[in-house]
Amino acid sequence: MSLSSMTSRRRFITGAASTLFAAPYITSGLRAASPNGKLRHVAFGGNGMSFADMSAMSSHPMWELAAVCDVDTRNFAKVKAKFPGVKTYQYWQELFEKEAGNFDSVNVSVPDHMHGTIGMKALGLGKHVYGQKPLAQNLWECRQLMLKAREKGVMTQMGIQVSSDFTERHAVALIQNGSIGKVKEVHTFSNKKWGDMEPVPTQADPIPDGFDWNQWLGPAAERPFHKGYYHPGNWRKRRDFGTGTLGDMGCHMFSGWFRALDLAAPIAVKSAGLAPPNKENWAINGQVAYTFKGTKFTADDTVKVTWYDGDNKPPAEVVALLAGTGGKPAKIDQGSIYLGTEGVLFAPHGSTPMLFPRDKFKGTQYPHLEPRNHWFDFIDCCLKGDKKPSANFDYAAPLTEVVLLGCIASIFPNESLTWDSPGLKITNNETANGFVKRSYRKGWEIAV
Repeated sequence: MSLSSMTSRRRFITGAASTLFAAPYITSGLRAASPNGKLRHVAFGGNGMSFADMSAMSSHPMWELAAVCDVDTRNFAKVKAKFPGVKTYQYWQELFEKEAGNFDSVNVSVPDHMHGTIGMKALGLGKHVYGQKPLAQNLWECRQLMLKAREKGVMTQMGIQVSSDFTERHAVALIQNGSIGKVKEVHTFSNKKWGDMEPVPTQADPIPDGFDWNQWLGPAAERPFHKGYYHPGNWRKRRDFGTGTLGDMGCHMFSGWFRALDLAAPIAVKSAGLAPPNKENWAINGQVAYTFKGTKFTADDTVKVTWYDGDNKPPAEVVALLAGTGGKPAKIDQGSIYLGTEGVLFAPHGSTPMLFPRDKFKGTQYPHLEPRNHWFDFIDCCLKGDKKPSANFDYAAPLTEVVLLGCIASIFPNESLTWDSPGLKITNNETANGFVKRSYRKGWEIAV
């Protein structure tokens, strides 16, 4: 079904510097308005991370699911098995049109290219938003989501649940209490390979019943449907829809050191990956170096953070610093290595951080931290309004912008790109600057 015919038939499409990030805490005073006082929630996405998000939220006694939206109606059977009687919609435009007064919050857990479109609509209606990582598919959308959330005074949270875990929070506390002295540099890495060096298939496959391909494409240019190539999961590899390994894992992996070192926007970013992405797909085996202004937690006036993915790893001499008492280096798959003036901290992704040399730090006591539930944090803040969630958009948007700058840099290997954060502009490469905001298919532009 074409977008124009869908509009005609249904008539529900409603149209489609550090000081910048130092916003005051302003809340609109919105509270759950359901008769039983619960937070009435809508899930965008019926499978994958959306199903995981709504399942996690469902354990909260003051949360209830009002509706679920998914362009692939085949996902509704699973949803209704867990949430009997829940309303379901195939089109997000129709859900907003018909249910706007019947819910208070949403999770946007769909492919990256739709985060900005659906998130901005929800924020415009004054809804609290739990947005999956990366916050948006491009930097302009990230910035607009942050500004709209401030304007509306709603609660927001990005889906980087590891940032609420003891693991990351211990790493942050250890860095900030000076356990390894001042940080000289950071190496952060993931062995995932969300890229594809091959050209797009030429054949066109039949579109499955119950799946609206045109609606799934959203703001992206029209193209044939290829079974398994985009939907349901491989869209992460495609430049028009996902953000590659860096976009998929960066918001998780970067959060620890971004928060621990109290960083703002980078000064410059440079890619040294083995190959740039092709026209359609993200590359694999990336390497991106960021330069940030130093803070009270860093050893110098600037600090360098380097990202590696796929087969790329930190230098052997850095990995060698992670040797235990037996001399065998720690296994590294995903995580961050902080090099400090007094030692080294290795923070494996999702696991307990370790201090090196092991003999020097034997018996070190980790700080006491209270438990935190990332999803409950969002729900409680929505209901009470007395504080903001830990990964609210004032934190999540700048973090995601750092990640997405690395994605842009990978398109221009071995060229240092300078970043004007207040101006939302790459200042020394106009072609690269063109990727700060995407091109939108007619009728799918985002209104701010």
